[in-house]
Amino acid sequence: MNSPAHGEGAPVAGVTPVMWVAAFRHRNFKLFQTARLSGVLGTQMQNVAIGWQIYAVTGRPMDLAWVGLAQFLPAVCLSLVTGHVADRVERRRILAACYAATTVLSAALFVLARGEQGRLGPIYAVLAGIGVARAFQGPASQSILPSLVPPEHFGNAVAWSSSLWQMTVVVGPTLGGFAYAAFGGPSAVYAMAACCSLSACGLVATMRSLPPRARAGPTTRASLFAGVKYVASNQIVLGAITLDLFAVLLGGATALLPVYARDVLHLGPWALGVLRSAPAVGAASTGIALALWPLQKRAGVKMLACVALFGAATVVFGLSRSFPLSLLALVAIGAFDMVSVYVRSALVQLATPDAMRGRVSAVNLVFVGASNELGEFESGVTAQWLGAVPSVVLGGVGTLLVVAMCAWRFPELRRVDTLGQRRG
Repeated sequence: MNSPAHGEGAPVAGVTPVMWVAAFRHRNFKLFQTARLSGVLGTQMQNVAIGWQIYAVTGRPMDLAWVGLAQFLPAVCLSLVTGHVADRVERRRILAACYAATTVLSAALFVLARGEQGRLGPIYAVLAGIGVARAFQGPASQSILPSLVPPEHFGNAVAWSSSLWQMTVVVGPTLGGFAYAAFGGPSAVYAMAACCSLSACGLVATMRSLPPRARAGPTTRASLFAGVKYVASNQIVLGAITLDLFAVLLGGATALLPVYARDVLHLGPWALGVLRSAPAVGAASTGIALALWPLQKRAGVKMLACVALFGAATVVFGLSRSFPLSLLALVAIGAFDMVSVYVRSALVQLATPDAMRGRVSAVNLVFVGASNELGEFESGVTAQWLGAVPSVVLGGVGTLLVVAMCAWRFPELRRVDTLGQRRG
């Protein structure tokens, strides 16, 4: 990136309002984003319904922990395979197949919700299937983005991609919570989620053919582990994803939002939807700001500082007994996390050759999945042992310690100034 024309944070010289949305000039990018947002909308609605349904049946935070674990384990077990597939099979086809699979799986949740809701085993089995679909979808989705826009528009595409995703995360949980309350159960939410995935599948199918990639070599043990080797050898990338892994693993409190909505704030499913949307409000706003005013200098230091503030905001949320204060804390959590997402995405995608982008993305997504789904499991376990409030507060304090450790262990990350240029 170039230096700012009028001081830190100012738009780059010569950048016009049209260039702020430069990525949308490309048809494939628009179709991909619309499909992705449709899929995310359904996923977020569905997550609210699953969380409230399971907690309403059992009242045990531990049962919420299994929701995250069921979706995370497939990503870990299949990470080497999914990245390899993303580098050898046309990524559009992978995405279409994954959206078709999640359509069927959401329909299965609809059928289960119409029957006996006290049986959680079948629900966890469907969630594991969703985890498998997402395990293949993730590397393909991440690695396809650099192919949809020219190099000069990639930073703009990353910022808008993250921002639009977060905007959908605002709408999805809120819509899911109100739909759950309006229809008196999760069935309608699962039906809506299935329709969203089906729409996403159709949109991906209409994308134009992408430029052919270099012919892949034979599948060997070395090729399977190439992504792991690349990440391990790049201290900046390793530091960025390690920071995200442990910070969100400890500081993530989303799995406990059903507990906070019902038992701490004494509100209903509509409040759960609003609480789930709050981090996305902060993240979307920050993402738009980054699209208009990209980080120009000291990106590494700013990322570390924002993750520390993420931990502090988590502590505030954990101690809050006020619904407005809880919302503000969650908005701050989303805003600070967005800076980390932006920097990490740029570091991983811009520095990786296209021929191995799927494998590196798969490794990155294992870290991301660990920080989200496995973080939900960790939160559920500690909440079962200690209570929801101590679990969240200790997690926020742990995040602050992780920032200090990463700043010391990965000095190269602290020294990152401007984000690099795309390779491959």
